Amino acid sequence: MTAVRIISEPLGGSPLSLLVQRGGAPGEWHPVAPSGAEEWRRRAAARAAEAPWSERWDALAPALAATGRAAERLERVRREGGVVVTAGQQPGLFGGPTYTWTKALGALAFADAIEEATGVPTAAVFWAATDDADFAEASYTVLSRIGGAERLQQPDAPEPGTPMALAPLGDVAPLLAALRSACGSAADARPIDAATSAYGRDATVGSAYVALLRALLAPLGMPVLDASHPAVTAAGDDVARRALHGAADVEQALVRRAEALRAAGYVPQVDVVRGLSLVFARDDGRKRRLTVGERAGDSAVLTPNVLLRPIVEHELLPTIAYWAGPGELGYFAQSSAVAAVLGLDAPLGVPRWSCTLLEPHVEAVLQRLGLRREELSAPHAAERRLAREAMDPRTAAGLAAMREQIARLGDSLGPEPAALGLAPAVQGTMASLQHRVDRLERRVLARIARREQGTMRDLGTVRGALYPFGVRQERALNLLPTLSRHGLELLDELRAAAGGHAAAIVAGAAARAAAPVA
Repeated sequence: MTAVRIISEPLGGSPLSLLVQRGGAPGEWHPVAPSGAEEWRRRAAARAAEAPWSERWDALAPALAATGRAAERLERVRREGGVVVTAGQQPGLFGGPTYTWTKALGALAFADAIEEATGVPTAAVFWAATDDADFAEASYTVLSRIGGAERLQQPDAPEPGTPMALAPLGDVAPLLAALRSACGSAADARPIDAATSAYGRDATVGSAYVALLRALLAPLGMPVLDASHPAVTAAGDDVARRALHGAADVEQALVRRAEALRAAGYVPQVDVVRGLSLVFARDDGRKRRLTVGERAGDSAVLTPNVLLRPIVEHELLPTIAYWAGPGELGYFAQSSAVAAVLGLDAPLGVPRWSCTLLEPHVEAVLQRLGLRREELSAPHAAERRLAREAMDPRTAAGLAAMREQIARLGDSLGPEPAALGLAPAVQGTMASLQHRVDRLERRVLARIARREQGTMRDLGTVRGALYPFGVRQERALNLLPTLSRHGLELLDELRAAAGGHAAAIVAGAAARAAAPVA
């Protein structure tokens, strides 16, 4: 067992996402999730009987390229008429943020929970969205170092609209060296070795991402589907063309759904862009979003946008549920309107598991500083508190005395200013003086923070590990250095930790939802 403490946390999200998480969305916005083993068993049986899945497994096999335990589990699902849980994420440098991995491992835990409760063979499949063209999102990752967080960035951007499957990786040797150095004296070289092997000079941004995920997830029994593979685009072509042919009706349905969401007090997750369909075509290696009314030639490679993608995935795989993040749950409330126009079933999303990882050295620094990790979520608050604690007592007393004198100024002047109609001027003067004292205190605290370099370096270390660049750890921090320091066994522990959340969803327990977050 590793020494990393895994802390399960509420998923959070927008008000619309929280509504879906609680199961409170109207049925036309989002399907009602099964509750209890028997309802999940019936859903699994219905999904297994809906299509000739064996033929579709054959068609998708090249895009899955499953090996080892991943291949074995898929084969059992296929042989015995089982179902799958899906999760997915667009590429990120060296695997991207932590939630790429916790999504995958949580989906595995959910597949385990469904199979245990229902007896239906269930696998988890990770949909690697390599057809995505957002290089800005895919080209960086964040490392935690002594003193703070560091952002690694690929320097050479491809032409706008280039899918990550076709975007050249280029020379990332310096970035790999930085990744390796962030591991310190690593106890387990396998994660970094896997990254080094995947991120070779001849790889693309998408192919490197897929290779790394497969190296670490296949031994756990989870295959990774490359969404840009010709097998996937060919299998999804029919749904894409239906969406293109009915683009005008789809647009109107999305406009109506957006109006309904706003009328109910919610903000649509995805803006409706008038005049554009939900389908992209690849021209000369770049994606172009087709307009409403535009047609594509028979040989055109078509790919779905974010609202159409879950519908395509649901048609290609016997998916019983999609293990979804907060944003995905929000846009599922719009995808359902698209599915209705196309005469297809709306996919079911269930809220994924969320966590924070607390390494021993980070926990030790928190204890030494007397901080709770939640205090780091507010920018500068911990810095000000620690600086205030280091302030000379005479300075603190002097500032307090100045504030007290200013607060008594009105009484000190007696009744005459009020009688002369100058009470507002006195109040304004008092407010101005208080503002000057506040400003003086901020300058004193800033100088103290610079003086207390060791304390602030320690604070930077824990902030970089828990809230790098002001965002939650799982949304930014790369997991590979943590895996290297503590071993790949941490992946098994994450899977086990997600099991309680997964089992609660199968049992029908309400999702644990936090207040809305950005």
